[in-house]
Amino acid sequence: MRIRAFALALAALCLAGPATATPCGDSAAGFDAWKRDFAREAASAGVGQRGLAALAATQYAQATINADRNQRSFRLSYPEFCQKRGCDVIAQQGRSRKAQNPAFYASLERAYGVPSGLLIAIHGMETAFGRFMGNANVLNATATLAYDCRRPDFFRPHLIGALRMIDRGMMSPGAIGAMHGELGHTQFLPGNALTYGQDGNGDGRTDLTDMADALASTANFLRQKGWRPGESYQPGSHNFEVLKQWNAAGVYQRALAEIGARIDG
Repeated sequence: MRIRAFALALAALCLAGPATATPCGDSAAGFDAWKRDFAREAASAGVGQRGLAALAATQYAQATINADRNQRSFRLSYPEFCQKRGCDVIAQQGRSRKAQNPAFYASLERAYGVPSGLLIAIHGMETAFGRFMGNANVLNATATLAYDCRRPDFFRPHLIGALRMIDRGMMSPGAIGAMHGELGHTQFLPGNALTYGQDGNGDGRTDLTDMADALASTANFLRQKGWRPGESYQPGSHNFEVLKQWNAAGVYQRALAEIGARIDG
């Protein structure tokens, strides 16, 4: 009887535990209820009225869920990946961009210690040098992924970051970005934008849709993640390991390392 009583008590504790956390969901059905619960969590994290109002207005983004379930390019071989993503074109255009504005790229390298070629490679790989920065509502996408049961613990800090950016005027609730909530020239997730964002053009604000701000923020992200100025960033090096903080896919890391080296000559 004592064993049975203990088992029942333990089961009750296990059932009670998750009820204190904001639940997740696999469809739009529970999204509105989840937003109301998450608003309390957001307020506890310091989100103000502007951010909370933006959260309340978010809509479930089915297109984001579809994209999240259909990420195939990172399963390609390296040659297939590079052909699909246009590595040769990025390297060629990247060399031209560096030659057109050498002082700007040199200033970033002096300030953060990250080679110009690598920053240009990231810019080209992420948005084709700003030509396409996405067509999804950043807040809707981030909120949907924070609610979705696949990776809620990863995306919830980014949703808090997005709401705090709205509070600070760094981002509008209608900001447009990529399907997973990335925004700007180099596709920062909102939590990273809040933490590592830099005013690269000196206008007193951080705006990742501005190229100078985005590239300075990218360089700052890598430096803060442990980048060692002056050292190699090719496979096997410490700095190559740092690149994994930018993108976890091996083919993507290799592409950045090879394209960056080609741009820098």
